[in-house]
Amino acid sequence: MVIDIVDMSDEAYQNLSPVQLAMVRAAQAKKNDIESERDNEKQETFLLLLAQGVARSSMLQSRYEEIDKAAEEKVSVVREDLNHQLAYESIGSEGNENGPYRYPENPNYSLSNSQRFLVVRQYYMGVTTNAEARLQAYAMDTLARSYLGEFYQTLYELLASYC
Repeated sequence: MVIDIVDMSDEAYQNLSPVQLAMVRAAQAKKNDIESERDNEKQETFLLLLAQGVARSSMLQSRYEEIDKAAEEKVSVVREDLNHQLAYESIGSEGNENGPYRYPENPNYSLSNSQRFLVVRQYYMGVTTNAEARLQAYAMDTLARSYLGEFYQTLYELLASYC
């Protein structure tokens, strides 16, 4: 599979984690599907106009431009989503003198409050599938109170909604 959804050097691509590689491959597959749909739609448009006897008109070129623009917009959305996913995934790959950032062992205090919220939510969603045990563990987490600040109650209510 040719990867052209992101502009990366070979070295940067080789340094991606397995999770990030899977994200890139999934995004590339979506891009390939969008381009395939675009090509199919162009072919159908040509055949339709050919059947009407106007395949050589400017209408064909105009319709091709519309199809290309719509496909590029879809690809742009996929590309932006991939960039956000890669950026979020790389948050956990950094670290400090205490080792890589991981909640609750070594929380990253340089994150914004909303990023902290996502990290803690991800941690608790992975701890157990039992919603009540998850909520009880979160309620006893004193680090989360100071780490999340005003978002503590929001996450508490979210976890309580799963019960």
